[in-house]
Amino acid sequence: MRWLRGVSRACALAVATLVWFAAPPALAHKPSDSYLSIMLAGGTLSGRWDIALRDLDFAIGLDADGDGAIRWREVRSKHAEIAAYAAARLALRGDERACTIGVGEQLLDDHTDGTYTVLPLAIDCGAAPASLEIGYTLFADLDPQHRGLLNLRAHGQARAAVLDAKAGPQRFMLGEVGRWAQFADYLREGVWHIWIGFDHILFLLSLLLPAVLAWRAARWQPVQTFREAFWDVLRIVTSFTVAHSITLSLAALGIVALPSRLVESAIAASVVVAALNNLKPLVQGRRWIVAFGFGLIHGFGFASVLAELGLPRDALVLALVGFNVGVELGQLAIVALFLPLAYSLRRTAFYRRTTLAGGSLAIAGVAGVWLAERVFDFKLLPF
Repeated sequence: MRWLRGVSRACALAVATLVWFAAPPALAHKPSDSYLSIMLAGGTLSGRWDIALRDLDFAIGLDADGDGAIRWREVRSKHAEIAAYAAARLALRGDERACTIGVGEQLLDDHTDGTYTVLPLAIDCGAAPASLEIGYTLFADLDPQHRGLLNLRAHGQARAAVLDAKAGPQRFMLGEVGRWAQFADYLREGVWHIWIGFDHILFLLSLLLPAVLAWRAARWQPVQTFREAFWDVLRIVTSFTVAHSITLSLAALGIVALPSRLVESAIAASVVVAALNNLKPLVQGRRWIVAFGFGLIHGFGFASVLAELGLPRDALVLALVGFNVGVELGQLAIVALFLPLAYSLRRTAFYRRTTLAGGSLAIAGVAGVWLAERVFDFKLLPF
């Protein structure tokens, strides 16, 4: 039917669009982040802002001699320019009054994904504010996927948030925060992380694409009932959830630690393998095993973000559970949107040939770029 072909094309376009938008953040290690910590203590606001040298090099140029290595002397010669560039892209308002931001002597610090410059911040809002509004636009004109991970501490309690120029200024109350409010903060960040974590989304999508099909007689054929597809998806999502929950908890609690470069490379490889398996299935009826195995690796990726957000010591388990639940809710939202549409289109050749085969090939291509960048430590794309 004509309407069904139209919907099928729309489905294929949606997959292609997702793959296309997943390509821009294909950076050498992981999507561009900065880490902003703000503390209210003794009526005084202070802060620390960690910004990746590789991002600053792209924005204002740090590698003066062009040899591909950024040295301390090159960073030091740009301290004033770095401070001015960063301060112009952070706006703070305490109780609706503009705050002044002073940048102190800069240092360098090694994060799991590279070297960052550390900007100590002296913040003057006139008086200790009861609320703080944060406007964040760092690299907004260069990398639309960049985000700032905020750790806000006041009255001995910690809160976490993701700062995004597209979302506009965010306002935070600096009074005491209940544990359930902290839980809600981390739950929200978990949802947001899975929605902007393109490598995680593409891995999940690679597993979902053939869920409405079965490999019979050396080709993909539509399943007979929605129940069959539903239970396949349930096994896959449950396995992925259990696996990454295990390693997320172990890594976030400091029990197990793996190098970021190894984790991010393995995540990219998992996307490649899952996508190529749709083209020539080596694992067919037990794809939940693949989901579990690679889910263990993805858990370390989730943990790296959670570690940078900071776990509040007074509500550590609650924050950890909140973030994990948020990740699951984000996943379920994707599944709820995808599965009914895919099931309705499963009998069309367009779905099997274009959406499944073409989409899987595109996903493998994008993930292959990520893998090369992360293994060999270079940036192929200019954004």
